Amino acid sequence: MEKFETFTGIVCPLDRSNVDTDAIIPKQFLKSIKRSGFGPNLFDEWRYLDQGEPGMDNSRRPLNPDFVLNDPRYQGAKILLTRKNFGCGSSREHAPWALEDYGLRVIIAPSFADIFFNNCFKNGILPIVLNEETVEKLFSISGNQQALTLTVDLQGQHLSLADGETIPFEVDPFRKHCLLNGLDDIGLTLEHVGDIKAYEARRRSEAPWFFT
Repeated sequence: MEKFETFTGIVCPLDRSNVDTDAIIPKQFLKSIKRSGFGPNLFDEWRYLDQGEPGMDNSRRPLNPDFVLNDPRYQGAKILLTRKNFGCGSSREHAPWALEDYGLRVIIAPSFADIFFNNCFKNGILPIVLNEETVEKLFSISGNQQALTLTVDLQGQHLSLADGETIPFEVDPFRKHCLLNGLDDIGLTLEHVGDIKAYEARRRSEAPWFFT
C-alpha cells in the first residue's frame, strides 16, 4: 500500500447524502478481485449517459455533463467532499478500490458507513469526519469558479486552506500509523516475519510430525 504523505489537492464536491456502494461501483463490475482498473467505472451510472458493462471502452462512452466528476474544474481531484452516511449499503471492498484507482486519497464527510470507513483505511484512503457546519462551509467555497484546493497533513492532523486557515481532524492513532507507513493487513503481518519464522522453527523442532 502506498504511504500517505502530505499533499495539496483539488476538492471535488459531491453534494449527495447516503451514497451507497452500488453507486460508487455498480454490481456488474465486481467480477474482478485485482484491486485495480475500477477507476474508469467509479460512479458509473451517474458519470455516463449509457449503461456501463465490463470490457467497454470508456473513452468512447457519452459523459453526463451535469455530473461533478466530469466538470473540468475538478479534473485530477484527490479529495472528495460529500454528505452524511457516505459508503452505505453493501460491504463491497471494491468501493474504496474504485475511489483509490481514480486517484482519490481523501474523503471528507459528516459521517460514513462503518464497514466502508474501515475499508478505506485498509486501502490507503483517509476518511475524514468533520461536523456538518464545516462541511457546509467547504461546499460553499468549492462551488466557486476556481476549484477549492486543500493541503492534507495527516501527521499534523489538519487541513489547510489557501488563505492559511487550518481545520483539525481526528484519526485513530493505529490507523494513522498504518497510513503513514503504507501498511495494509499483509504489511502489518510482515513486520513480524522474524517472530513468525522463529515460531515455525520451534514448532518444527517440537512437533516434527506436523511437517512430514
